[in-house]
Amino acid sequence: MRPALQAVLAIDGIEAKVCGFGPIASGIRTAQLLAEFQPSSCLLVGIAGTYQSSLAIGSAYEFCEIACYGIGAGSGPEFTSSSKMGWRQWPEKLIESLAGDVLQLPSSKSTSRRFQLLTVCAASGNEQDVTQRLRLHPSAVAEDMEAFAVALACLSSKVPLTIIRGISNQAGDREQSRWAVKPAIEAACQLATTFLGASSKGSS
Repeated sequence: MRPALQAVLAIDGIEAKVCGFGPIASGIRTAQLLAEFQPSSCLLVGIAGTYQSSLAIGSAYEFCEIACYGIGAGSGPEFTSSSKMGWRQWPEKLIESLAGDVLQLPSSKSTSRRFQLLTVCAASGNEQDVTQRLRLHPSAVAEDMEAFAVALACLSSKVPLTIIRGISNQAGDREQSRWAVKPAIEAACQLATTFLGASSKGSS
């Protein structure tokens, strides 16, 4: 087991579970885990691909805005999001922080910037995919495949959520020999340990 992950699991009161891969499995599994454990808060830790060079590969960041791409009609340049068509993914009155395809999460005291993470059904396969996604979500700085679904599950259950992602690769680059998955996971676990340590001190 990696030392950084061991440090996270060594913190009292932490129950670590795998939420699943992709927005469908992760949303269902998170809802199951919330019902089973009824936690006071949740922390989603994993990796993401960056859209911007300002997010260093092998580093980790907290994301406080979560957008969704892929739910709607059409594909490529013809894609239109469900919110643009006036179709809501969720009754918005039940989740006050949901605005169209973007969820707002409170930021922790450890971060001063509100990075936006874009959850997609399929990772960007090339630069054209990245360009298309940023055309609709210009504030997004990275993409993943679980955060929006996990956030919906947590917010619908009124469980506070913090999202930490390690940057493993440039979005659209499918050559995995250039990826830095292990450093990204290590960085994410280290940031999670810092966050959890600060949270436990704040609640004591």
